[in-house]
Amino acid sequence: MAEQPVFAPWNDPSEKPLIQFQNVTKRFGDFTAIDDLTLDIFEKEFFALLGPSGCGKTTMMRMLGGFETVTNGTIKIAGQDMNKVPPNKRPVNMMFQSYALFPHLSIYENIAFGLRRTSMDKGAIDARIAEMLKLTRLEKFARRKPHQISGGQRQRVALARSLAKAPKLLLLDEPLGALDKKLRQDTQFELMDIQEKTGTTFVIVTHDQEEAMTVASRVAVMDEGLIVQVATPDAIYEAPNSTYVADFIGDVNIIEGRASQSGNKTKLSWAEGQPNIIGTTTRTFETGQTCHFAIRPEKVAISVEEPTKAANKLHGKILDIAYLGNISTYHVELPTGHIIKAQTANTRRLARRTMTWEDPVWISFTDTAGVLLDR
Repeated sequence: MAEQPVFAPWNDPSEKPLIQFQNVTKRFGDFTAIDDLTLDIFEKEFFALLGPSGCGKTTMMRMLGGFETVTNGTIKIAGQDMNKVPPNKRPVNMMFQSYALFPHLSIYENIAFGLRRTSMDKGAIDARIAEMLKLTRLEKFARRKPHQISGGQRQRVALARSLAKAPKLLLLDEPLGALDKKLRQDTQFELMDIQEKTGTTFVIVTHDQEEAMTVASRVAVMDEGLIVQVATPDAIYEAPNSTYVADFIGDVNIIEGRASQSGNKTKLSWAEGQPNIIGTTTRTFETGQTCHFAIRPEKVAISVEEPTKAANKLHGKILDIAYLGNISTYHVELPTGHIIKAQTANTRRLARRTMTWEDPVWISFTDTAGVLLDR
């Protein structure tokens, strides 16, 4: 069987981006919400803008939809400058957090609403609505009103209505924020499935790291109007470019120290009386330069016995244990006062704990398990 081609248009110099932010700045009075931002998003991408509240991600999306004007710079969609194009003339649809459904109209009529304002004939409109109902698995609910269906179903109605006019681009502003955790996870997979089937480019704004990591082909991590890193979810997680990104995505241990390098190995001198941490990196560090070693808890092993063949091993005692069903997280306090998290998978039916609170333990990790960062 032939292998599926890898979807990575951002690595192909011949691919033209669908969306181009070119040196875009947005100011509200003295406040700069977006600062000289340049970004390309490609056709059929599921692109996530991720960051804390107030970082500028919704402002970016509103400029893309035409609801905010650009102070400086240019936004292009399919090569066309959008700065003077009103929202209703853009090949874009926006799905709001509140869904904004009409309570007095049936699900069918809600989806039909935008189509009835086009030059499509009745037969074509009916066929399109049937297609949307099938795509979002709402055929059985077509005659119901929004208050007669669940939150997850209302979310799918809003999605069907947004996709009915076949926009090139769909903007989703925190679309799953109102759903409970289990439903949100199920709906994430539905969104991915629908995006794949329609081939529409989706741009989602979220502050939920897990959501961005699940649905997106690429993630842009934002902070105070700037994009700090744009990469695939696995690259953001495994190879963050700064302590901000490492800390924002998932759980991480960060140890600060001074670097000394020989070849691709870097020694981190981080505490009096403690062994140096040895890491492997392609970055170049000056001798004595401040350096941060970031390592995910699942890459830290924990044991009662001293490991014999570990590149890095540190002695400490268990301060806390969080049992999360599938995994246990151990908080290990080192003699320096540093607290390191180590994670183990609970593969057995009964958790027979060999380690408990206050126990002396060893934590260990390889020289390639963490990332060395200069900022």
